Amino acid sequence: MRVPVGTARDRAKADRRAALLAAAARLFAERGFDGVTLGDIGEAAGVSGPAVYRHVSSKQALLGAILVDVSARLLQGGRAVGGGPAVGGAPALGDAPALGDAPAVGDAPALGDAPAAPGDGPARRRADAPSAAGEIPRTDTDVHTTDDPDTVLRALVDFHVAFALAEADVIRVQDRDLDRLSPDDRRAVRDLQNAYVSVWTAALAARDGDAESPAERRVRALACFGLINSTPHSVRGVPAPRVRLTLIRMALAALTA
Repeated sequence: MRVPVGTARDRAKADRRAALLAAAARLFAERGFDGVTLGDIGEAAGVSGPAVYRHVSSKQALLGAILVDVSARLLQGGRAVGGGPAVGGAPALGDAPALGDAPAVGDAPALGDAPAAPGDGPARRRADAPSAAGEIPRTDTDVHTTDDPDTVLRALVDFHVAFALAEADVIRVQDRDLDRLSPDDRRAVRDLQNAYVSVWTAALAARDGDAESPAERRVRALACFGLINSTPHSVRGVPAPRVRLTLIRMALAALTA
């Protein structure tokens, strides 16, 4: 059957967008925002220099697309396993909505806690990981089908560990270059990731009741993110399945201590 021209063109455009996002995330992680040009990104993605501007208006807009896109997928995946309304599609390049007051630098918590390990080489995406514009990593418990608080919490941990192992480049980019976003993109990232934190604090509240205040539950969730997010940058010589299981055990221990 012949594919409609519009559909084929839309698919090709989406593929080029995904290639640009993935190449930009990898290069930003390796060299930093200031060490990369749009020409470098286009070359890595197989898109000619002038053609890059048909997909993105600036390097800053591309950075915004990466971090807003990944934040939307993070929230969508968290709500899928932890409960909550679905998230709409990721914004187009540079088209992130303004969703609230501009945060201070570093105020987007769910990805920004990953430090670069001293002397560590560039973060590289695993060969089987999705691109920056790819699908949400699947976990052992990929759909919210239970109201048991312990099961929901375990599902959230499974999801975030899979996400961090798949998106090590993007985590490093946010940690290093969040302050380079436009105010609108930074607001979008902040609000999406704060909503993701709320999924976790709700799960902790369902499990522990009023044993802790909302602020204390938030501290617990953020500490868990820091533990998980920092590890993929420094792991060397340990098989990915072992890393995953270790992170899950440690994260659950931290959350329930």
